[in-house]
Amino acid sequence: MTPSTLELALTYEHDRIRELAAPAHQPDAAKPDRRHQTDWFYAIAAQHLAAAEDILLPHVRKLPDGENLVAIYVGNARELERSLRFLKGRQYGDSRAQHLRPADVWEVIDRLLLEHEQLETEYGRMLGERLDSEDVTTLTEKLLTAEEVAPTRAHPFSPHTGLPGRLAHRWWRVADTAWDSAEGRVVPTKYHVHPKRDSTLSHYLYGTPLPEANLEERENQAE
Repeated sequence: MTPSTLELALTYEHDRIRELAAPAHQPDAAKPDRRHQTDWFYAIAAQHLAAAEDILLPHVRKLPDGENLVAIYVGNARELERSLRFLKGRQYGDSRAQHLRPADVWEVIDRLLLEHEQLETEYGRMLGERLDSEDVTTLTEKLLTAEEVAPTRAHPFSPHTGLPGRLAHRWWRVADTAWDSAEGRVVPTKYHVHPKRDSTLSHYLYGTPLPEANLEERENQAE
């Protein structure tokens, strides 16, 4: 069966998060001139989790045994967010995290990321089978758009779902942006792209040719 646009987008997101995690794994990632690599991974992962909770989980809740599926997802998200906070604490000298070995922190993060990917892959498949293609595409667009305005930090002890969760995410987005600016923290502002724009991801999802201008721009960014 051909994967839905939602399944393709989730796979794309998982790959990009893993791509950002790779340099953050390195022993010298804590150096001042390398901290931005961990900041990028942390911010994108936090945004993805918050957006999925706001956009995907209301639909997952309607699936058979949906309440249990949501509870499992949120349990994993909370644990992953706690681990992300430990990672940031280690990097920025938080005394509460200095006793932790970086390798141990990453071992937990990698395990939780794998579990997260497996859950989202399965939920994406279930939603793709339940919704028609137009609704799936709309859901995909909403997810990617929500990531652009989601909190850039993990907040494991805040509400995660429902109206309280959405309100908490909006409030934390404002607060996170203020703290990021105050700390001079490097966070990605153009990593995610809206699928309706002339973006690489839109062409990936819909199978249309990638314009030469986009290819040239990506090559310039890589340099």
